[in-house]
Amino acid sequence: MNGAQALITTLVDNDIRVCFANPGTSEMHFVAALDAVPDMRGVLTLFEGVATGAADGYARMSADPAAVLLHLGPGLGNGLANLHNARRAHVPMLVVVGDHATYHKRYDAPLESDIDSVAGTVSGWVRRTMSAADVGADTLAAIAFARAEHRIATVILPADVSWSDGAGLAETADAQTDTREFDFAAAEEALLSGEPAVILVGGDATRSAGLEAAARLALRFGAKLFCETFPTRLERGAGIPAVERIAYFGEAAVEQLRGARRLILAGAAAPVTFFGYPGKPSDLVPEGCEVHTLSGPVGAAAALTALADALAPDVVAPTVPAAPPDLPAGPLTVQTSAQVIGAMLPERAIVVDESNTSGLLLPQFTAGAPAHDWLTLTGGSIGYALPVALGAAVAASDRPVLCLESDGSAMYTISALWSHARENLDITTVVYANRAYDILRIELQRVGAQSGTGPGPEAESLLDLTPPVLDFVMIAQGMGVPARRVDTAEELAEALRWAFGTPGPHLIEAVMPSLAG
Repeated sequence: MNGAQALITTLVDNDIRVCFANPGTSEMHFVAALDAVPDMRGVLTLFEGVATGAADGYARMSADPAAVLLHLGPGLGNGLANLHNARRAHVPMLVVVGDHATYHKRYDAPLESDIDSVAGTVSGWVRRTMSAADVGADTLAAIAFARAEHRIATVILPADVSWSDGAGLAETADAQTDTREFDFAAAEEALLSGEPAVILVGGDATRSAGLEAAARLALRFGAKLFCETFPTRLERGAGIPAVERIAYFGEAAVEQLRGARRLILAGAAAPVTFFGYPGKPSDLVPEGCEVHTLSGPVGAAAALTALADALAPDVVAPTVPAAPPDLPAGPLTVQTSAQVIGAMLPERAIVVDESNTSGLLLPQFTAGAPAHDWLTLTGGSIGYALPVALGAAVAASDRPVLCLESDGSAMYTISALWSHARENLDITTVVYANRAYDILRIELQRVGAQSGTGPGPEAESLLDLTPPVLDFVMIAQGMGVPARRVDTAEELAEALRWAFGTPGPHLIEAVMPSLAG
């Protein structure tokens, strides 16, 4: 077999059966090999940032890698923003980047670039495969690393290695050392100290098992329980222990953590502000508070469970009662839209949230909804939700996906809608259309760049999304997704009934007021 066939066969033999792709000339032998290895499902995207985000969403819901196929350095560059989010999400992913034929690179063709260096900024493992005979072993090593470390592994595959015969399949993967370290003694000492304590969870501890263990410890020792501001996958809703997220704005986070003398990190990093602000601290840990790291992102749930079994064996974790809000009436606002979402959320939904300022009250009004998963923007690089929804729907095809997207962010990766339609996925997208980069209006004031009552006309021109008005109904319909526009709570509820009750993708454009305008 040739190198491309060995690559795909190795993936399939190791249970990686989905590849999100935007291929080019250097990857044509990979594309041709798909017909020779029919167990691989190729999912075409129209932009590399959609492919990488979809692989992230797939990994978040399956806890296993998807493959993503990219074309040379520029293709990798186009996918970099969502690879950054995936790196911050600590998900396993296998990235295959096609490159020029080895003998062609010396000619410095127009698409020649330093793929290795760019890949290294987001990958924990990078290897350039130089012969067809090595493809199987290198692919297997990449899979082993991604699964063991929950990180991105990148294989760079020159075109002539891909098309050359003589490739074989590796029988064993490179041995991977378990790098997880748990510090039970420090966490135990912090809880038994009697001082005000905070347990901050992240990584795999934001699912039900980790939350249950953390809630048992918090109840037993009177500690506060929080999770990271942007968790990779947070299980929440009726029947699951409640956990409050650390606030995005530093001032609010300071109040949440005020008085803490012990901070126990279970899968989370110590909290810091997202940006530096004049005259304000970057470190959100209260002065005099000792920080104790129980676990990194992988294995945090197991570490918390072991600690809870030792220190709180008879404690039962409290769970959230079923209490969806009543349906509101009147114009759409941040509050009424959140109430409608909380009242209409289906059982076992996967919510992909990039609602930004329009979704500030969603945590409050969805807390008592049926149990669901909440996926968030882990790395802060916008344009994540539409692609992640694609991957999540492929990974969990038996569950409804609700993508909550803001209008400015949507335009980064709007072509994902085409893939939603092409794959006929059960994704309902709500675009909050406030016609502005509202968060930047707020940040303009917070960083001290603005004085007076508001931005001047030139500054406002970089924050306002009109004219022209983005017509998301027409955009969606042009890519094969049925769509409606709503501007009242009653219309949003009816549109959600329509979308949730009909198979396939749908889009709802929810016209919203600006918070900062």
